[in-house]
Amino acid sequence: MKEYLSHSKNKNGITGVLHNHLSDVANRAAGYAKIFGAEKEVYAAGILHDLGKYGNLFQERLKNPHKVKRIDHWSIGAWVALMEYKQHGVAAALAIQGHHLGLQKGDADSLRDLDSKNLTEEKRSDGLRLSESTNSGYKFLMERFINDGLSLQTNDFESIYNPKENKSAGAMLDVQMLYSCLVDADFIETEAFFNSDSSGKKVYRNEGLKLEPEKAFGILMEYINSISLSSSAVSDVNKMRTELLNNCLNKAECERGLFTLTAPTGSGKTLSMLAFALKHAMIHNFDRIIMVIPYLSIIEQTASIYRKIFEKYFQENYILEHHSLSNMQINEDSENGQSEFNYQKKFLTENWDAPIIITTSVQLFESMFSNRSSTCRKLHNLSNSVILFDEVQTLPTSLCIPSLAKLSHLSKKYNSTVLFSTATQPAFNSLNDEIKNYASSGWIPKEIVTDTEKLFSIINRTKIILPDFNIKTKWEDLAENISQSDQSLIIVNLKRHAIELYDELEKKGVENLNHLSTNMCPLHRQKTLHTVSSLLNEKKPVTLVSTQCIEAGVDIDFPVIYRAMAPLDSIAQAAGRCNRNGNLSKGYVHLFNPDVVGNLCPPGAYKQATSVTTSLLRNLNIRHLENLSPELFNNYYKKLYNINEPQNLNIELINAIKLQDFIKVSELYKYIKSDTVNILVSYDLNMYESLKKEAQENGLTRNWIAKSKPFTVSIYRPSKNSDIWCQLEPVNSKYRKDETENWFIYLDKSHYDKHKGLITKHDDILIA
Repeated sequence: MKEYLSHSKNKNGITGVLHNHLSDVANRAAGYAKIFGAEKEVYAAGILHDLGKYGNLFQERLKNPHKVKRIDHWSIGAWVALMEYKQHGVAAALAIQGHHLGLQKGDADSLRDLDSKNLTEEKRSDGLRLSESTNSGYKFLMERFINDGLSLQTNDFESIYNPKENKSAGAMLDVQMLYSCLVDADFIETEAFFNSDSSGKKVYRNEGLKLEPEKAFGILMEYINSISLSSSAVSDVNKMRTELLNNCLNKAECERGLFTLTAPTGSGKTLSMLAFALKHAMIHNFDRIIMVIPYLSIIEQTASIYRKIFEKYFQENYILEHHSLSNMQINEDSENGQSEFNYQKKFLTENWDAPIIITTSVQLFESMFSNRSSTCRKLHNLSNSVILFDEVQTLPTSLCIPSLAKLSHLSKKYNSTVLFSTATQPAFNSLNDEIKNYASSGWIPKEIVTDTEKLFSIINRTKIILPDFNIKTKWEDLAENISQSDQSLIIVNLKRHAIELYDELEKKGVENLNHLSTNMCPLHRQKTLHTVSSLLNEKKPVTLVSTQCIEAGVDIDFPVIYRAMAPLDSIAQAAGRCNRNGNLSKGYVHLFNPDVVGNLCPPGAYKQATSVTTSLLRNLNIRHLENLSPELFNNYYKKLYNINEPQNLNIELINAIKLQDFIKVSELYKYIKSDTVNILVSYDLNMYESLKKEAQENGLTRNWIAKSKPFTVSIYRPSKNSDIWCQLEPVNSKYRKDETENWFIYLDKSHYDKHKGLITKHDDILIA
């Protein structure tokens, strides 16, 4: 019997056998899908995904890769899935078609285009050829498939893909989950083949560690007890933290589903929700815990805490960080179906096969709306997981309805629990009717805290002094007030404002004056915060002028805070840095409207939310607030949604979801609209020169990125005709040389100020 090949020779001169590859991928993919009951459908996709490789042209390509190029080996398998399984084969067909191209379109016309009659060279515009050009259609390839000892999955399964029942966003997730199983299995089996030993036996990567929730829960509770005993917080703060922990442990016994956790800043949410997740995992046998955080600074802080708790008891890879500084994108091969895997590519892609994953909101949400195999391959590992979202108020209003719809469907159909945690819980449940239009399960979460108003009232740490809304404050007047306090934190909305106020305070000779913004590299910010914390603990004078980056999970405690008018959730985050441990009878947060030329705050949603906050606080007709209650936030978000009408935002994205257009959805769903790049700056001159030399000699490497992370600043990607390009030297990867550089070296060392970070005349490209 003739042997058909799947891959070219590996490092040991062994060629891949197609029969083995199809069987191995189908079985592995079906194993992934078993947890959500789609193993038969996923097996069908796996056994057909490379059917086109039975074609003569593809077999010839493996022998003469330089002569035979641009072969389509995927479309024919997708068409067979449609022919054999009818409506039950749509998801499998889309997954097969997309395993090299990326997911395409799910409308009827696009599916009909998969017919080999419509894919002749004359009719297609992509320059590809089908792997078999005979007129007998797919039957010729199926004969080879059957003669090779393979058979189709019996047509006795219900597809997970049902757009009428599951609505548009939910239905798209169903396709993505099947696709994820297929591409992850294909990747791992191909990788194992290319790593085969000299006998031809595949060499697989090590499987991820197990969660072991009982063991981890015991370790966590022991850690929580130890830090409670050594806490410097006053009794009311400790009482609040204990109350929150008890609420989390009690609700962990509930069934899987959607939850919210609404608790004050400084109440210990990070550890309490992890305790919820581990106990919940013990009861329901979850496979992993995924912590989703909006800011890199909080990720680093959270990962550090988790490692401190668990590193002595579990192996190194028990906790996985996945974000923009831990990974880079790869270039997917949509043409030849060959995947020459190496350590660089393994580094660049992740399938989240780990017990605890800490990632960003950008990574999680953009993966859930992606059509690319490199980002979708992790999605099947969202099933049977506890997914914790911190600071959920940062979810963009323009994306909240489709995002919540997918999370709701994920929880309902894929056996996962989703928890939304924040001190400033958005009124997402008020959007339930709109969300039901995109996922039939809607958004009706359970609140973990039995009595949120009571929890917020246990301590009364701060008094928020409202401004005279008819008066604007000049920097020199604010500086005069600040200079009267020994210890104060001032938070403004723009980096330009922080620099202006810092300069004003410097003129006044304010003692121990510090500046904090993301113009500063992570190590610079870390050292500044360490200096400030030490001065606070030693009861010495200290003043810190900061942008909103201080509000992102930074554990710091000032007696007095001045906050420029901002969205209500930002004000709450600022207040969370005031009298945090309750050691004073009262801390004071002074709100003010700066008297400046130009913008008072970032434009768009931030500006609108600031306007809603101003209106809400003005209408209260009071001079101060004792706390920012959940009821106040509920009113704030409802007012914001009434103005914004989230259901009418991003109409182009909504229409693409309704049309099941995976390409368009992937293009339009942007959690952060502005693209950013990383630049190495001269904070530490010795490290700068060393890293610059290494980059010029070796290019972009995993090791270089790890060493450079503490010395980088993120900026908006400048246009190619911007003057700043003369200061940016790209660091190119030897594995990917194209125009989409993500890493640069900033050449003018004099532009990095030892107090304020990167200061250039191109401030418009610096992140606000």
